[in-house]
Amino acid sequence: MFKLRVDAETVARTRFSPSLAAESLAWLKLAADAGRHPVFGDPGPLARSTLGHPDVALLLDLLPRPGEVYTPDLLTPQPGTATRPRDLFDEQLARIEATTQDEIETQVLAYTQAHWTRPLPAAARRSVESGSMPGRLANGLARFWREALAEDWAGLQAVLDRDITHRAQAIARHGVGGVLGGLHPTIGWAGDAITVVKPFDGEADVSGRELVLAPGVLSWPGTSIQIDVPGQVVLCYPAHGVGTGADRRPGRIAPVVGAARAALLADLEPPRSTAELATRTGYSPGTVSYHLTALHRAGLVSKVRDGRYVLYRRTAQAVALLEGALSS
Repeated sequence: MFKLRVDAETVARTRFSPSLAAESLAWLKLAADAGRHPVFGDPGPLARSTLGHPDVALLLDLLPRPGEVYTPDLLTPQPGTATRPRDLFDEQLARIEATTQDEIETQVLAYTQAHWTRPLPAAARRSVESGSMPGRLANGLARFWREALAEDWAGLQAVLDRDITHRAQAIARHGVGGVLGGLHPTIGWAGDAITVVKPFDGEADVSGRELVLAPGVLSWPGTSIQIDVPGQVVLCYPAHGVGTGADRRPGRIAPVVGAARAALLADLEPPRSTAELATRTGYSPGTVSYHLTALHRAGLVSKVRDGRYVLYRRTAQAVALLEGALSS
């Protein structure tokens, strides 16, 4: 468990703002690892097409591999106070580009050596030594955002905005302390400290600092703590409502196939894995697998392998059934 010791000033200076840099890196890592988000699925070819650019590859050199937990905080600067997502992201890019050589050497050379189980890639070390790293990291992140996320960001921003509105209403009812203790089951409030369940133990006194609480959708369901940049404290938490399935309704086909199977069919756009469907609908993986097997036997879903994953998709018969329910 990790503890953030706070004082009255920190609580008074607590604010909410999404970290578009952190969201971008979460999506980038999924693309690089050929992974799938439990709710939003495959990052897609546009995200993967950026991986060959040398500045995007440099970002990947600084991301942890399985079994490692440290990511240099300079990659995800504390979000500013801009109201428009584009301006908010530009502020973070400017902060990355303005990172001092001392901070680069501390986080990229010293901290990775202390926390990683492998040496820093040679290309990254050369970039540190040449002084080119801050500008290249900012350029790589901007490029990935532009190619993979910018066009579709409005829908994700709406989720983040709803979360922040939900938290503001909770503060009005329960106070800041009540909200700090309700951000996520792994995050607690002890009166003078925020506790975060982590696979490592630690404690930091951040008294007097501004605390930014950053809801995440692409980083969902993870949590992270940033304290390495002087004066900056960021706690990233999973945004409220992501993956609950609350916005998907079985519709009029429920009497035909049952509510659970109707909900699964309604959520098979795009094709999804058993794990994704379980996370999105709230059913257990075993329950989802049982219902998908029945739907497969009935000819309403088909299976296709995509790398390490088996994805289920609607058949033409299922599409006709859904369209008939909508038009009736």
